Amino acid sequence: MNQTRTDAPDDASASNAATLDLGSLSRFVESHWDEEIVPALSDYIAIPAKSPAYDTQWSEHGYLERVMRDAAQWVERQQVAGLKLEVIRLAGRTPVMFFEVPARDSASTDTILLYGHLDKQPEFSGWRNDLGPWTPKLEDGKLYGRGGADDGYAVYAALTAIVGLEKQHTPHPRLVGIIETCEESGSFDLLPYVDALQTRLGSVGLVICLDSGAGNYEQLWMTTSLRGVIGGTLEVRVLDEGVHSGDASGVVPSSFRIMRQVLDRLEDSKTGRLLPESFHCAVPPERLAQAQATAAILGAEVWKRFPWACGGDGGFTLPTSDDPVEVLLNRTWRPTLSVTGAQGLPALGDAGNVLRPRTEFKLSVRLPPLVDATQAIAELKRLLEFDPPYHAQVIFKPDPGATGWNAPVTAEWLNRALDQVSLSAFDAPCGYIGQGGTIPLMNTLEKGFPKAQFVVCGVLGPKSNAHGPNEFIHIPYAKKLTQAIAQLIALTP
Repeated sequence: MNQTRTDAPDDASASNAATLDLGSLSRFVESHWDEEIVPALSDYIAIPAKSPAYDTQWSEHGYLERVMRDAAQWVERQQVAGLKLEVIRLAGRTPVMFFEVPARDSASTDTILLYGHLDKQPEFSGWRNDLGPWTPKLEDGKLYGRGGADDGYAVYAALTAIVGLEKQHTPHPRLVGIIETCEESGSFDLLPYVDALQTRLGSVGLVICLDSGAGNYEQLWMTTSLRGVIGGTLEVRVLDEGVHSGDASGVVPSSFRIMRQVLDRLEDSKTGRLLPESFHCAVPPERLAQAQATAAILGAEVWKRFPWACGGDGGFTLPTSDDPVEVLLNRTWRPTLSVTGAQGLPALGDAGNVLRPRTEFKLSVRLPPLVDATQAIAELKRLLEFDPPYHAQVIFKPDPGATGWNAPVTAEWLNRALDQVSLSAFDAPCGYIGQGGTIPLMNTLEKGFPKAQFVVCGVLGPKSNAHGPNEFIHIPYAKKLTQAIAQLIALTP
């Protein structure tokens, strides 16, 4: 592995990039998205290729295999010189695509790794009447449907960037790609593949991950951190079967009330602050400075971007804070609790006067980037199960967790290159923002390639609503991002 570069790109890489006709590149990317990618993404959206955590019969259903096959065939049709592609299938695991493109007229001994995924979150409810999770619809430059922006577009954008360089015979380092189908489940299937591919990956000097967000649609955004995630199922059981509420209430403690008491150990319900100090960490000074700079760019849009419900007196529900800096830190460097599912509660139309025997919640806890997920899981289980009220049966079954990620120090050459490509594609400098989501692979890659630089970016901008209803990919932004990635590859020393 070469030492991390801290200077500007060398003369050769700068010269290589200078030969790139940006006008021709932009026109090619524009037409390729319209003619090739949008139709391919529309077909992809129509397939309910849910991640294995949400489709335990994924192998029998074959949806993950289908989207992988379709993407692989599309990649092969691009006819990139020297491209090698393989879909790898380890026994009992979701498939992974691995491709490699040899260096073109480059003296670099390093490799650029491009990453994306094809598995999707489940449908969720609340879609507009004319939209649906598996019904692609292009409207006002937005392609609606589940998975297009998170993260089905990645492999198509990556190959389009490569083809754009190849068409102009632009020199570039060796390129490899990993496209997985287990990311939305925590990437538990991916590590065996990374181990199996270790020697084929080569000396990775730059990782480009196309599975993140954007603060707006006016510039390139570099993700500086990702939160970790832990969670699981918390069950409170007080009876073996339901009983008449008139007979038992006041005698049998409510499982819901016990659930509230147990969760009060974890969260201050008035403020949302998580109480265990071990779930918190200090915000590094450079991340605080970046949050302040980003707040100055985005202002109130950091919280106005969400689809707020109307509150009292005709106003809207208020955010936890209207200070943009605090909002940014809350969603990137502070732990939070979300209850994402429930069992033991009948539908409203079926809810009779019965004191229910149990309440079961699905918990999702986002952790600051520097908090270890394994230790946090152990602490969470101890906290929730210890000394249960009324000696009720309180059981927490944790899911696999993932530690967050804080980007390594960005080399000066990369800082300059990011500004250059953002100015070329968007006419605005690169922005820097932390993200509240989790990409487990980033920590794995940083440990495997400790001297590599990381570019984590994506198309999930305001109102794109990944995981929720009416998810869309902003096509004009995706086109400019594709151009920026192509130019960045050309600038990499």
